[in-house]
Amino acid sequence: MTQVDNYEIVRQKLQLGQIVAPKHKKIYELMKIFWNEEEIKILAQFNNAGKETPLKELAEKLNMPRQEIKRILERSIINGTLSKSGLKYKLIPLLPGVFEKYYIARKDSEENQKKAAKIYRFLMKQPPDLENINERKKVFRPLLPYDAEEKLIKIDKSLNIESKVLPYELVRDMIDKNESFAVIPCQCRLIGEYTGEPCEVAPAEMGCFVTGAGAESLIKQGAKRLNKEEAIEFIKETEKAGLVHNTVFDTSKESSIFICNCCSCHCGALYPAKLYHYRGANQSNFAPEFDMELCTKCETCIKKCPNEAIYHLLPIKSDSSDERMKLREEFCIGCGICAVNCPNKAIKMVKVRDTFPEKFEIDGQSFEDLIA
Repeated sequence: MTQVDNYEIVRQKLQLGQIVAPKHKKIYELMKIFWNEEEIKILAQFNNAGKETPLKELAEKLNMPRQEIKRILERSIINGTLSKSGLKYKLIPLLPGVFEKYYIARKDSEENQKKAAKIYRFLMKQPPDLENINERKKVFRPLLPYDAEEKLIKIDKSLNIESKVLPYELVRDMIDKNESFAVIPCQCRLIGEYTGEPCEVAPAEMGCFVTGAGAESLIKQGAKRLNKEEAIEFIKETEKAGLVHNTVFDTSKESSIFICNCCSCHCGALYPAKLYHYRGANQSNFAPEFDMELCTKCETCIKKCPNEAIYHLLPIKSDSSDERMKLREEFCIGCGICAVNCPNKAIKMVKVRDTFPEKFEIDGQSFEDLIA
C-alpha cells in the first residue's frame, strides 16, 4: 500500500494564482519546520490556499473531535503559519503569507526561526520565471519621500500628462491622515541577521511602518508605538538610509495603512530584481531628472539607488562638458531615494506617466488577506 505524503498534498494546496511552492527539497524542509506530522495530517484535509475550511468540515473528514483539532492546530495559529477566523481555518502561501506572519509573530523557537530564515534566504536568491514577469501583477509600488511635494518635485508643464501630484503617490499623505503609528521589524532584513548576512543599509528594526487601526492592532501585540512627530522622523531616517517606501500596488485602504521600507539587498521584491536585472516593483509616476549645473558627480545617487539604475558617464571632451549622470529608465522604479539623498539638490522628480494602480488581488485574496 502506497504511503500518503501529506507534505506533498499540502505543498500543492499552497499555490494561489501565480504564487507557488516549488517542488524542491528546501520547500519540504521549510514545511517540516512549520508543521509536524500530526499537524500536516490535518492540513492535508484543508481546502486550497485562500479558501476557508470550517472546523466542522475537518472534524467530519478526519472523524476527530473538534476540540482535539483545535488543540493540534493552536501552535500553527500562534506561530503565524496558519490563518483562523472564528471556527474557520485557512492555508496561506509560503511567500508572501506565512513568511510575514511567522516573522512578525516570532513565537517559534529561535532554532526554528533561524532554520527557516536560511531556507527563505535561499529561496529569495532563486531566479523567478523571467519570461513571464507581468508588470501589472507585481505586488509593490513606491511612494515618494516625505518632503517630495515641497522639495523634490519639478512640475514640467511641457509634458502631455497631468502634472498634479496625487495623495496616493506620497508617503506624507499616510501620516497626515492618521494619528496612530507603529513600527515592526523588517522580516526580510531579519532573516538576513538570522543567517549571518545582515543588511549594511539598515537594521531589521528600521522596518515596516503601519498606521491607523492596523497600528493599534500591532501595538497590542507588542509593536513599537510612535507619535506623529516620531513617525515623521522615522520616515525621514529610512529615506536617508536609502530605503524605499513600498506599498501595495492598489488605491484601497491597504495602500494607505502600511509601507515596507525596503533595501535591495534583502527585500523579497527588490533583491531578486537586482540580481536578475528587472524591476521588482511597479514604477511610480515619477522619474529623476539631473541638473548638471548643480551636480558635482559625487555618485551618492549611484550608491543609494536600490535598482542600480544610475551610472556615471565619464567625459571624452577636453572640457568635460559631456560628463553626466545617466538614468537607465528600464530599471528605475521612481522611488525618489536618489533625489532625497543628493547633497547638492541636483535631482528633481518629474512626473512622466499617469498610471493608476488597480485593485490588487490574487484569486480573490488581497495582500492584507495573505499576511493579516
